[in-house]
Amino acid sequence: MPRRHPSLDDRLDPAVRIVDYDPAWPEMAAAEMARVAAALDEVAVRTEHVGSTAVPGMAAKPIVDLQVSVAGIEPSERYARPLAGLGYLFAPDPASPDLHFFGKPAERPRTFHLHVCVAGSAHELRHLALRDYLRAHPEEARRYGEVKRELVARRPGDRLAYIAGKADYVAALERRALDWLN
Repeated sequence: MPRRHPSLDDRLDPAVRIVDYDPAWPEMAAAEMARVAAALDEVAVRTEHVGSTAVPGMAAKPIVDLQVSVAGIEPSERYARPLAGLGYLFAPDPASPDLHFFGKPAERPRTFHLHVCVAGSAHELRHLALRDYLRAHPEEARRYGEVKRELVARRPGDRLAYIAGKADYVAALERRALDWLN
């Protein structure tokens, strides 16, 4: 089992700021997904633009989240090596053996976060349900953006405080999204 990557415990990150929606985000996502899909070839079952930058009009951190669905999470070398060739840092977390995280560039601030999960898994469904729910419910997207702005205003650039501060809110939002989907 891989050890927890030390970058997951970095407290400070200049990208932990909330900006207004950028209409260039979908284009950035599409171009990067094309590069990722070409590098992974048949390993990638599906690539998706997820997260706040995938929701038109939503305030977000200026980091584009992507999701790659694969047939099996192991062996990770099938996708970790090609992604490294594209400049992605693999940041394993033993607490999430069925969801792998990659950041690009390797140093902060990052432009892309890439999540690898198994096609059809709860992780895949959760990310897609949340994205689609926020797209269909602009009032929820607006409120979530406000929550993120409030958190960043309290502790600018503190990624660990940001993650912890929104955890309960996001868990409840994900439950609403999954209920809506079903």
